[in-house]
Amino acid sequence: MKSTRKSMLMLLVLVFTMSLVLAACGGNNEPASSGGNTEANAESNSNNGNGSDETAGEPAANDLEPYELKFAFPATKQKDHDAVVAEINAYLTEKINATIDIQPIEWGQWDEKVNLMIASREPMDIYFTAQWSNYAVNVSKGAFMDLGELLANTDAGQEITDSLDPAFLEGSKIDGKNYGIPTNKELAASAGVIYRTDIAEELGLDMDSIQSAEDLGPILKQVKEAKPEMIPLFFREGENFNVHYFAQYDFLGDANVPGVILKDQEDTTVKPRYELERYTDNLNLAREYFQAGYINQDATTTTLSAQDALKAGNVFMTTASLKPGKDAEVASAAGLVGKLKQIELTEKTIATSETAGSMLAISTTSENPERAMMFIHLLHTDKYLNNLINFGIEDVHYSRNGEVISPTDNQANYALGSAWMLGNQFLNYVWDSEDPQKWEKFEQFNSEGVPSPGLGFTFDAEPVKTQVATLVNVRKEYDAALDTGSVDPDEVLPDYIDKLKAAGIEEVIAEKQSQFDEFLANK
Repeated sequence: MKSTRKSMLMLLVLVFTMSLVLAACGGNNEPASSGGNTEANAESNSNNGNGSDETAGEPAANDLEPYELKFAFPATKQKDHDAVVAEINAYLTEKINATIDIQPIEWGQWDEKVNLMIASREPMDIYFTAQWSNYAVNVSKGAFMDLGELLANTDAGQEITDSLDPAFLEGSKIDGKNYGIPTNKELAASAGVIYRTDIAEELGLDMDSIQSAEDLGPILKQVKEAKPEMIPLFFREGENFNVHYFAQYDFLGDANVPGVILKDQEDTTVKPRYELERYTDNLNLAREYFQAGYINQDATTTTLSAQDALKAGNVFMTTASLKPGKDAEVASAAGLVGKLKQIELTEKTIATSETAGSMLAISTTSENPERAMMFIHLLHTDKYLNNLINFGIEDVHYSRNGEVISPTDNQANYALGSAWMLGNQFLNYVWDSEDPQKWEKFEQFNSEGVPSPGLGFTFDAEPVKTQVATLVNVRKEYDAALDTGSVDPDEVLPDYIDKLKAAGIEEVIAEKQSQFDEFLANK
């Protein structure tokens, strides 16, 4: 098993590395750190300003009817949202004769709002989606298009396919079909915490003592005693010790569908989380920290993202999915440049949760899927548009020196912090506070990842979609309170397990095991 997993990993890394080498040798004047394929870099040369050259692979804008795209993703609406969208629309009109209604939805409201939008068949062109954000559930509801035809038979789709490591598209399929286009980003993942270095230095905290979540207790205690106005550890639903990236759960597809294996183990038996010692240990530790006052008391209900909580200035530490330079990325978006550092607490792994960890899906309510694909294609290949939507307007929100950008006084008015969601992260400029070798370090990071036994498998929830829909509602009732330590697991967990069983969790796990066994047999 170890030999097979190592061979798979080496193949993934080789393909990934070759894609970057090809980008660096594309015969253009952009530094290799701009990433992407040679077509993307060639295009970026003409789009470093308000480029007006036609995008390769797209029909001329004047051959297309005007169309307004609608795009929803989880984010905080920025103060300068309208000004940036106006710039985006001017550019899109020129490129593909389209404008776009960008609809950021607060993280704490994301799942509920999207569920309502999908249930009501609200007109939408593009949704953000992910393995941890109801991807398989929404596919089973018929919310997202099968993108096979658009990827194979349009210039835009083919160029996206060519620009992505094959592991992304293969690893995000459901029953052999792509319903989302992955972001071109890191393949491996680890987890840990991000903390305020200025506070740690002020209090003389021994941060080198932290090797596990259990080691956080003495540090959090000192912060609470010395700075009672601060939240020592910020938790919320999706940001705690029991989320998939921190606990190393591989949900084998959508993280809202019960049944896991562990990414850092070789056992391929699918189990409910409540049968894992790791799950109950994490619940108990969260409860201990919550009762001690280390965790924000509104952890169950807060709609703040961890990034926005840090930006508010009264948070010492958050949990985080990590990668090279994640602390610097968050610091820039949170207005805390030079004041954040990350500590890795888990092994680096590669799983379907990474290949399908950030995607854009085309809604089945879209009236122009081809134009939606053109926009997604631009996010993957057009450096100007990619950086405009991610970082705002040059010389307004940032200044630029080649590939390196510096914040202006207005940068806080547009600090989206969503680069990992949108297209091709290797097209992103690098902040002057970040490591200039950031993208090269991504290569090393990926090479150190250990493949999960479930890499490449995505559960098809269609055969048990009725049970899955009920189980999702049960999880919404219990997960946030349990995972954040807001309730006593000894009292609440038994009721939760009873409701999960009544809702059909055993049938779902049996179906997931059956599909997974077939996948393993055919590998």
